[in-house]
Amino acid sequence: MSRQLKLGAFLMATGHHVAAWRHPDVPANAGLDFAHYKRLAQIAEAAKFDALFVADSVAAPTQDIASRMARSDHFEPLTLLSALSAVTEHIGLIATATTSYNEPYHVARKFASLDHLSGGRAGWNLVTSDNAAEALNFGRDEHIGHAERYSRAREFHQVVTGLWDSWEDDAFVRDKASGAYYDPAKLHVLDHVGEHFRVKGPLNVARSPQGQPVIVQAGSSETGRELAAQTAEVVFTAQTSLAGAQAFYADLKGRLPKYGRSADSLKIMPGVFVVVGGTEAEAQEKCETFQQLVEPEVGVALLGRMLGNFDLSKYPLDGPLPELPLTESGQQSRQKLLTELAGRENLSIAELGRKIAGGRGHYSLVGTPEQIADRLQEWFEQGAADGFNVLVPHLPGGLEDFANGVVPELQRRGLFRTEYEGRTLRQNLGLARPGNRFL
Repeated sequence: MSRQLKLGAFLMATGHHVAAWRHPDVPANAGLDFAHYKRLAQIAEAAKFDALFVADSVAAPTQDIASRMARSDHFEPLTLLSALSAVTEHIGLIATATTSYNEPYHVARKFASLDHLSGGRAGWNLVTSDNAAEALNFGRDEHIGHAERYSRAREFHQVVTGLWDSWEDDAFVRDKASGAYYDPAKLHVLDHVGEHFRVKGPLNVARSPQGQPVIVQAGSSETGRELAAQTAEVVFTAQTSLAGAQAFYADLKGRLPKYGRSADSLKIMPGVFVVVGGTEAEAQEKCETFQQLVEPEVGVALLGRMLGNFDLSKYPLDGPLPELPLTESGQQSRQKLLTELAGRENLSIAELGRKIAGGRGHYSLVGTPEQIADRLQEWFEQGAADGFNVLVPHLPGGLEDFANGVVPELQRRGLFRTEYEGRTLRQNLGLARPGNRFL
């Protein structure tokens, strides 16, 4: 079978457009409505998406302008995905858990449990927090610096994956006749002592169906790329052009050999913000409907957050983006991307804020299913992507538009599956099941 692309459905309560919650077709209380998420999961699974992806932050935005956004109340991702595992059968379940404000044992235990609950469909999006406000919820006056965050993340990953190998696959014999519950020879105690963590182990969860949940990352800075090359199996990235995406793809894949990894062991899935219409004019009109709902102050506040937690309200909204220092608390790669976008298109602060109100700097496509499929195919076939993390403006409507329009077009072209290849996320992504490091 010829190579096929992978698709993730990036779910964000009311949708990715910052003003989506104000649209009449969108349930404003979606963030805490399980029936809403159940419907989204089943739409995506019927369309044969590889995975659902739920991002997270461990702080609620509370600045004045936050009261104008639907970003302050939502489910904790692992709790949500555990519930969704009971109403789905094939689709992967990927959740964000930060290495900055968690402990490795907690993360290892929770994702191993989700992998068991779902029959092998769990994925961990390993992030270093980019929201400075999170520090105040965990006994810190300020956020951890960029370099230290990544040093901690590397060791965090080492501990979590070591704990996942605490037991061999057949360690739990549960032999009633002999009275042996597990084979002590197949137990491995991690006994980790490092710069950031001391963790003895073992994990009190058996080795999971996938061996280990799939490791996902989203860092695109130099440090983030190196960590991804060493540890990630899926990378989500924000790229705004084919050339930029090709350069990122080649760079990241080119780092794999020094870690003894093949190109196929890492799937690169750029985010793509998609607005689908029966005609191009209809798609543009649909997009503009959401843009008209964006209050300038909301767009600018979102921009400041995406640039690395900067307050832009003191600058003239119709003026250029000021020169900003390299963010220590936010995403350095996203800051670079948005700064370059503002310069390239000569955008004012307000214009840039409005421009990213939907995709937050991700590649944006507005058009018919055929037009969107053309661009996805181009990126996929020209060395820019192994698949895409799909962002839609509003939910559930935007996901239905993509599932009912773009997916069938990709299937007609032989670019996307019509049936799942297996039962686990690894099988569907084409990733190998990892062996136990202690063997």
